[in-house]
Amino acid sequence: MFLLCFSLAMRMRCLATMSALGPVRPGRRCRVSTARSARRERAGGGARARQPAHAPPGPAPPANVARAAAAAPPLIRNRKQRPTGRPKMAPPTPLLAVRGSEGLYMVNGPPSFTESTAFQRDSGKNCKAVAFSKDGSLFAWCNGEKVNVVNVTRAELLHSFDLPKTVCLEFSPKNNVLAMWQAYATAKDGTAGVPNLQLHDLRTGKCLKSFMQKKMQNWCPCWADDESICARNVNNEVHFFENNNFNTIANKLHLQKVSDFVLSPGAQPSKVAVYVPGSKGAPSFVRLYQYPNFEGPQSALANKSFFKADKVTMLWNKKATAVLVIASTEVDKTGASYYGEQTLHYVAANGESAVVQLPKNGPIYDVSWSPNSAEFCAVYGFMPAKATVFNLKCDPVFDFGTGPRNAVYYSPHGHILVLAGFGNLRGQMEVWDVKNYKLISKPVASDSTYFAWCPDGEHIVTATCAPRLRVSNGYKIWHYTGSVLHSYKVPSGEEMWQVFWQPFLDGVFPEKAVKYQAVPSELPSAEPRPAQAYRPPALRNKPVTSSKLHEDEPPQNMKPHLGSSDKPLSKTALKNQRKHEAKKAAKQEAKADANQGPAQDKTPQNALQNAVPAMTTGDPEVDKKIKNLKKKLKAIEQLKEQAAAGKQLEKNQVEKIQKEAALLKELEDLELGV
Repeated sequence: MFLLCFSLAMRMRCLATMSALGPVRPGRRCRVSTARSARRERAGGGARARQPAHAPPGPAPPANVARAAAAAPPLIRNRKQRPTGRPKMAPPTPLLAVRGSEGLYMVNGPPSFTESTAFQRDSGKNCKAVAFSKDGSLFAWCNGEKVNVVNVTRAELLHSFDLPKTVCLEFSPKNNVLAMWQAYATAKDGTAGVPNLQLHDLRTGKCLKSFMQKKMQNWCPCWADDESICARNVNNEVHFFENNNFNTIANKLHLQKVSDFVLSPGAQPSKVAVYVPGSKGAPSFVRLYQYPNFEGPQSALANKSFFKADKVTMLWNKKATAVLVIASTEVDKTGASYYGEQTLHYVAANGESAVVQLPKNGPIYDVSWSPNSAEFCAVYGFMPAKATVFNLKCDPVFDFGTGPRNAVYYSPHGHILVLAGFGNLRGQMEVWDVKNYKLISKPVASDSTYFAWCPDGEHIVTATCAPRLRVSNGYKIWHYTGSVLHSYKVPSGEEMWQVFWQPFLDGVFPEKAVKYQAVPSELPSAEPRPAQAYRPPALRNKPVTSSKLHEDEPPQNMKPHLGSSDKPLSKTALKNQRKHEAKKAAKQEAKADANQGPAQDKTPQNALQNAVPAMTTGDPEVDKKIKNLKKKLKAIEQLKEQAAAGKQLEKNQVEKIQKEAALLKELEDLELGV
């Protein structure tokens, strides 16, 4: 009896436990079929498990169905899974602002090319100044009556300033301040004029500060990207203001005759590059400082001095790690160049500096940093000009050869580079894939006076503007593969003065893969027919013999081959190698002299060009003295350069420099035979 009662009690307990857990689990086949039914239910959109919170409650699915769906393999569960989060928005369409005698208006960029309704056309013919903010959201212009500021994205007028004579406009990087400059004028009685540089707060519209700025050159104050500091050049000093408080000068950088300065881009701490022109035999120099450490020459991050510089152009890279300095003189005293003389210098924030060695003589037409801040491209040399990409060690990476070019433009992403020949050249362009150094296209934009990349990194605008050219004014929008997508010509009797893209911040437009095949276009190819060379009537029916004034050099990769296992030579090995090469060259020269007979009267043309005639007086002793004097003067020149670079000279070296004038006079007397 006891055993019977115990077995009944155990059975009752098991039944109670099973009823609490739900129905008995089916076998493997039932489990899979249940999962399939759950998937079908979810796909049909009627799954109760996905009802919204505000829906009326319904019967819950059986526990075994829920467990089966949860236990299904990940591949089965995620097959119909939808992407989560908001979908990515398409990049905006950049606007192209056009200013001319037809007025001021904006055109939608590719693919529509229609006039934008976000900006109402200003039909006045007195529009002299226009500017976009750095992020492209704000636009300001002066129409000869007022300076207006609009929000382009909302098509809303924000401010209107009563400054009708404004000729220059500039936004601060964060759109907090608008700088406006009017031509400086004195009063009728000859007294000083009123302040002509106005800084207005764009939130309140109030004038923050007015300055006296006589010259248009470097008229605008320079802001750091976060607007924590602002700087302007005043009387050989650079004045710094902090947090847009222009009533108090927070810091000063005082150097004798500071001619120019450039603030570094990017995040804090800000750096500043300053240029001081040379005077009274002292060299010019460029120094880099980190704000606010300006006390003494030892506080400079880097210093580079050089002679032959009437003016300089300083270019920071995006990461603010280095500056390129183009030093130029107005007149080339050797008479070799109409453009004067130019040299290219590299100055790094870590103190390194170097002269960039350019393989071809001639002017430097253009230099541009790559957006990756690790390379730069220079276009230089007498026509046909060379173009070369250099790394941060100033070593050549890729040589594009020679061609009719005088400008270089990197795309916003840095993956495409355009070499172009504008101005007095025919407008030929070369579009290169920088990563693979492969030529993409060679379009021709004849009579172009302006070139700019679209912020999307795929399109280009070229334009012919007045007053540079007053005929055939208009613009063209290209795809970098060479297709003309849109063309506009100004009607007869009208002029176009300026075109420029609406800017955008980095990262708005993603980088796309490079295409090599020309994109389709409804417009015909813009390549002009090649001009036929003139031939005299006597030669017109005879075969053409090709003759070139210059042989174009082909492009070549300057990088070392990846497969080569050559290690860099040590200093001793390099010295021995140079000695060996010098001995070899001397032997070859001696052999050539021996082979050259006395009967040879004609000298090769290149030998005549390279030969430097040595001046002789006829007296060996005098010639020897002249040679020794030139050696001493050369040594003095080297000592002066070392002193300019900051090296402490010894007493005897200083005395040598002091004897320079006497040595020059003695040399002159010997050469004149006095």
